[in-house]
Amino acid sequence: MFSYIKGTLVQKNEDSIIVENSGIGYKIFCPQLMQEKIGKLNEPVCVYTYYYVREDTAALYGFPGSAEHDLFVLLLQVSGIGPKVAVSLSGTIPPSEFALAVITGDTTRLTQVKGVGKKVAERIFLELKDKLKGFAQDIEGIDSSRTVAGVPEGTDTSSVIHEAASALMFLGYSSSQAVKVTRDAYEDGINTEELIRKALRML
Repeated sequence: MFSYIKGTLVQKNEDSIIVENSGIGYKIFCPQLMQEKIGKLNEPVCVYTYYYVREDTAALYGFPGSAEHDLFVLLLQVSGIGPKVAVSLSGTIPPSEFALAVITGDTTRLTQVKGVGKKVAERIFLELKDKLKGFAQDIEGIDSSRTVAGVPEGTDTSSVIHEAASALMFLGYSSSQAVKVTRDAYEDGINTEELIRKALRML
């Protein structure tokens, strides 16, 4: 319903802000860490929004950028994850770090976020890793009948590039962009996490 709202940031609360536009004050839910990224009081801001509606509730959730917004939407697709946990995760962990945590199964990183216990973290890993596998199968230029950067499919190198490229697609990069940058960033002995970090620095 609302892609974003531009206006003046007139109030900050513990878990929400109010943005005034054309005489209307919009209450937008977002954690304090995210509020700092959105802007300062009494200054113009642009807040990316998601309008969450259920039978018993309707609320606007806000984000400083499209990447955080997209991560929030992705998390809502995980069974048992509601908007409060999703906004807390997307507001605390940068999208690139979240993708790395999913790839590496870093339970500790996710459980540092309020409202995320070990069982929730494991559910996130289980369901989102399946999405990453789906991305890998659809990546242009990497398939079971071809080679990756001159290395036969099925080798450790091919697996690392598959995982890194699919993680970049998970973050919203196109398949061609993900394949090119991971191939360019690859070097002998590099693991998936290191390759993702290096590729992100090159983008």
